[in-house]
Amino acid sequence: MHSPLPVLALLFNTLVWGLAWWPFRAMHEAGLHPLWATALMYALVLAGLVALRPASLRQALQYPVLILLGACAGSNNIAFNWAVTIGDVVRVVLLFYLMPAWSVLLAWKILGERPTPAALTRLLLAFGGVALVLVPEGTFSGGSPGLLRGLSLADGLALFGGFTFALTNVLLRRLQAVPAQARMLAMFSGCMAMGLASAFAGSSVGLVPPMPAPQAGWMLIAAGLAVLLMLGNWALQFGAARLPAGVTAVVMLAEVVFASASSVLIAGEVLTPRTLLGGACIIAAALLSALAHARRRGA
Repeated sequence: MHSPLPVLALLFNTLVWGLAWWPFRAMHEAGLHPLWATALMYALVLAGLVALRPASLRQALQYPVLILLGACAGSNNIAFNWAVTIGDVVRVVLLFYLMPAWSVLLAWKILGERPTPAALTRLLLAFGGVALVLVPEGTFSGGSPGLLRGLSLADGLALFGGFTFALTNVLLRRLQAVPAQARMLAMFSGCMAMGLASAFAGSSVGLVPPMPAPQAGWMLIAAGLAVLLMLGNWALQFGAARLPAGVTAVVMLAEVVFASASSVLIAGEVLTPRTLLGGACIIAAALLSALAHARRRGA
């Protein structure tokens, strides 16, 4: 009989990320911008990793290519965290989960994996879902060319985050020979560095408020979320190492459920019919992609 622990571990990770918008918004309301929050939390996570696995630092320094992995991981993290803080949580998570579609295009370009007709069909399904979520109703009926009229900063960040998340996954496949803890350290370092760099850059042009003076409220939230992120990452590593990749990909879609349910119950967000239909297309494309991957692994 198979143990349920790997699946439960993955579900815990999706629960952490599905609810992450809540503490990020709480910190934002207390005066801490999500970029500063990301840098601070991953500094704590990084310190914890180096303390627990000191060999990871020495290993990471042996692979300069990990700088690119860290930059991609950091970019997707700051984009997602900023987006869920300021935007509609359901829209952000759905647009972020366009990631499997981006993966098809990136794997074609970087890994030389030509997409099959089925993969191209999933691609069309996913981008059709995005069109339903993003394009305002009546855009074409009135003759207005304003296709991007409904696109917000949060939407753009979510799309960028999903793209860089897909690029991160493709790079992880390319760097399979690199020790896992070295890759993890590079990704955590990238999240901290990209958070700091983006926060300082945004602050210099007035887009991001300066780092506030320490306050017990947001400091406790940041420390608590940092611990949860470490536990969530450990749970992901534990579960993904013990389950087929296709099963892992399907279970990870639970993040959409946790994020949607929590945003409706806690933040009072409303799910429109277009969002539901578009979301169904995006999730269906991701689910079909996971199942296709599972069939290939089992062949």
